[in-house]
Amino acid sequence: MAAQSETVRKIVDALERLDPDQARYLAAFAYILSRVARADLKISPEETRAMEMIVVEFGGVSEDQAILVVQIARHQNLLFGGTENFLVTREFNKIATEEQKLALLDCLFRVAAAEDLISTVESNEISQITSELGLPHEDFVAIRSKYRGQLGVFRT
Repeated sequence: MAAQSETVRKIVDALERLDPDQARYLAAFAYILSRVARADLKISPEETRAMEMIVVEFGGVSEDQAILVVQIARHQNLLFGGTENFLVTREFNKIATEEQKLALLDCLFRVAAAEDLISTVESNEISQITSELGLPHEDFVAIRSKYRGQLGVFRT
């Protein structure tokens, strides 16, 4: 099996009833969502709920499983965010299709917009993730434009 970060391994273990490849994908996906939620150094209840709904929608898991995945991802991000962020994103980049990467990018903006305001630091974190996933900046701009009304930089 390919090398995995400790964060992804912990979430995968919690989802052992899933196909291992699906669990690995879901673990990395949820962790990256939490990375954006925590970009401003706090994860709000609205962001947590948005992550749970997204994990149900894109992960094909029950709400209870999604809550578990998100809680583990949040906890791991709080403990190891500085060292794990790039490693988990690199792993996701290896296992995801371009379509899945673009879907993740949209979901990152959904999480950031959960409080109806996307801060500059959250937008910058999403831009960094876009780069780490090898997606062109044009994809970032195109998806960000859907959330123009929530971008803090455009609010007075």
